[in-house]
Amino acid sequence: MQKFKGKYRIDTARAKWWDYKNEGNYFITICTKNRAHLFGYVNDGEMKLNEYGKIVSDCWYDLPNHYSNIILDEFQIMPNHIHCIVGVDNSNSIFPVETGFKPVCTSNDPANDPANDPANDSANDSANDPANDSANDSTDISENKEKKIHGIFEFIRALKTFSSRRINEMRDTKGVSNWQERFHDHIIRDEMEYNRIKNYIINNPKNWSEDCFFEK
Repeated sequence: MQKFKGKYRIDTARAKWWDYKNEGNYFITICTKNRAHLFGYVNDGEMKLNEYGKIVSDCWYDLPNHYSNIILDEFQIMPNHIHCIVGVDNSNSIFPVETGFKPVCTSNDPANDPANDPANDSANDSANDPANDSANDSTDISENKEKKIHGIFEFIRALKTFSSRRINEMRDTKGVSNWQERFHDHIIRDEMEYNRIKNYIINNPKNWSEDCFFEK
């Protein structure tokens, strides 16, 4: 750990040698702000989504409408976090249909898996993104027809922004942070690891009481 302005921080484990726009599969975990049970509850090993959990689900499945190079894989919403496998396929990458967002990015903390919601933060913290994959998001699509390749940082930023905006609209809490700022990512390196992670995600509700994020 390093000490900065009297506060301890945990160094990121993000692979600084890796471009997160590269093709491949990525295991992502994102927690709610303060790990609040925002999305529902687990009953008899099955996740029961509330209206906010359903919003997150809808936003997840809507992402391919905005990013042509994203591949949605296994996905699980838990009471206070989500797990997912996200694929990147740049073979047919074009400009996104529409994002409607200013450039914002997120960073990673594998120990705390996530602190402030970029959807409610007016600051652009793209300096925290080693790939800087959202630096040109404000480009007018009608004026630029070149291929646009987005990466994991942009996908997660969009998921958090879309969902947080809709949740805040539903409960009239404009400006409230719903997600922790940082998220945990893992580059999936082979089929064996992929299958192990996929099974972990599928069985997460059944093993909720043993989960590292479990809180009553």
